[in-house]
Amino acid sequence: MSHEIKEDYTKQYIFPPCIEDWVPEDHPARFVRDFVDHIDFKKYGFKEFRGTEGNPHYANSMQLKIWLYGYFNKIRSSRGLERMCNTDVGAIWLTGNHTLDHNTIWRFFDRNKKAIQEVLLKVTFVAQMNGLIGMVLHALDGTKIQAQISDKSGWHSPSMVKKLREGIKEVMKEIEGNERSDGFNYLLPEEVKDKTKRIEGIKSALKEMDKIGKKHLHPKDKDARMMKHGKGKSFCFNAQAVVDEESGLIIAEDVTNDESDNNMLVPMIDEVEENLGEKAEETVADGGYYSPEQLVKAEEKGLDVLVNISRQIEPKTGGKKFHKSRFKYDEDKDVFICPLNKELTFERIKDNSQKKYKVRVYRCHHWKDCPENTNCSNDKMGRSIELLPHHEVLQRQIRKQKEPGNKEILAKRKQIVEPVFGIIKEVMGFRRFTVRGLENVKTQWSLICTSYNLRKLFKVWTAGKLVFE
Repeated sequence: MSHEIKEDYTKQYIFPPCIEDWVPEDHPARFVRDFVDHIDFKKYGFKEFRGTEGNPHYANSMQLKIWLYGYFNKIRSSRGLERMCNTDVGAIWLTGNHTLDHNTIWRFFDRNKKAIQEVLLKVTFVAQMNGLIGMVLHALDGTKIQAQISDKSGWHSPSMVKKLREGIKEVMKEIEGNERSDGFNYLLPEEVKDKTKRIEGIKSALKEMDKIGKKHLHPKDKDARMMKHGKGKSFCFNAQAVVDEESGLIIAEDVTNDESDNNMLVPMIDEVEENLGEKAEETVADGGYYSPEQLVKAEEKGLDVLVNISRQIEPKTGGKKFHKSRFKYDEDKDVFICPLNKELTFERIKDNSQKKYKVRVYRCHHWKDCPENTNCSNDKMGRSIELLPHHEVLQRQIRKQKEPGNKEILAKRKQIVEPVFGIIKEVMGFRRFTVRGLENVKTQWSLICTSYNLRKLFKVWTAGKLVFE
């Protein structure tokens, strides 16, 4: 005769079980506790409460453990973390069987944003102390992540201008109709007043967009920007990460609302040096980070970088014999040499098309006598070529990329950094920010990167090969 083991809800223990026995030795909650218990909360700027009235406050260490453990398990909302504290044995163990409500959990996030962003420093320090981070090759990249807001409810200049014109026409018609039927009346009908308010609202929104030079803006998150995302465009933020080749760990991160990566090369390498106290022997980045100004700054700071500028090295000429890339600059003579070996001499200095910097203009004075003049240019004054102010640094970067082995190093970028974004989006399920405002978004991205690193370090910890001090 078989016997079943059934639930006995009336069972009582003479001695309550010890909290330490609630989770096994290799449980992620123990790893999070070990990590957080080695954080100097005062050093990282966490705010301390010393109130004498009301109930005692929950310790910063307990609340940070909940946030990190939640992100470790793909739970990212304050309400989700509250449920976790009531249902997940690891979270119950971490809090010592205390129940934190979602308002308390959110207030900790809200008042400690800067400090939470610094927690990644502790992760990188632990990894570096354990000899896990190599300083040979780092890869930099960015990824667009959707903002918490809806695209449809945003302000979009083209459609709003159309609505403004239509609204003004409707108001004028109703005012004219009102005058014909009732005679002149100082008081506008309520429906006209409502439409007038909407028109003023549209005008105000258009002025705000014009002020920041954008055609798209969202009233509920004015830090978000319309960016290319997938096959279309959405309100997004541009999340940045520097990844170490040897460990696969994120060693620096940031978020910007700039649609382009052009200005992020040097700042991200600076952050690596700030986090680790040193920089890599080489940092690679894709073509989105190409900026002559950033290359100049990198050289001035002694940073070794390889930025994918394949378009500058091997531009698409379309088979054109007189494509601008076929004109070579002679630095000694200060002239350009055309494919027919004729010289283009310096003519003047002018602003570039965006008026961001000055360019030197060189012009051909052999145009009238040249047998290929019509194939070269339709300019009646002769073909002209512009020399960018940072031409030399670009040429040095081109020469560097042609050196043996550097092409292979550039190709490693995809293998180093792109899998990290794939894991964050697919495995960890993070495809959209759940908070609004750039500072909140920065904090959430820092938590995502920290939890990604903790997942990788957890394997080292369970093998007994990780020390925190």
